[in-house]
Amino acid sequence: MFCKNCGAPMDANAAVCIKCGCSKGAGTSFCPNCGQATAPGAAVCLNCGVALATAGQQTGDKSKLTAGLLGIFLGSLGIHNFYLGYTTKAVIQLVATLVGGIITCGIAPIGIWIWGLIEGIFILTGKINVDAKGMLLKD
Repeated sequence: MFCKNCGAPMDANAAVCIKCGCSKGAGTSFCPNCGQATAPGAAVCLNCGVALATAGQQTGDKSKLTAGLLGIFLGSLGIHNFYLGYTTKAVIQLVATLVGGIITCGIAPIGIWIWGLIEGIFILTGKINVDAKGMLLKD
C-alpha cells in the first residue's frame, strides 16, 4: 500500500502517512497499489491497471465483503441494499419476496434471490463499488 498523496510506502494499518502526514486514502497524485504517479483525474493507474477513486470520491465505512456476502446469502430480502443505503430497491426486493412468495407459491423469491446473488457477485468483483452516498466501498 502506498500513500495517494506522496507515493511513499504505507503500512496497511496506518491511519496517516509518516512521510507527508496525509490521512489514509487522501490524495489523488499516486497509485495506492504500486506507488507510481498518476495523471490528474485518471480513472485507472497506467502502470498497474488498478482502478483509482475519481476526484472527490472517498472511501466510506461500508465493507465490500460484508455487502457482497449479504447479497449472496440474504439477497432476496434486500439486506445488502439496506446495508448500502439503497432503501427503495431493498424494500422492493423484500416486498416482492414476501408478497410474491405467497401469490406465486414460492416462485417469485427464487427470481429475487437470483437478482440478489448477481448483485452480491457484482459487489465482490467491484462492478458495484459505491454505497448510496457515492462513497467507495472499503476492501
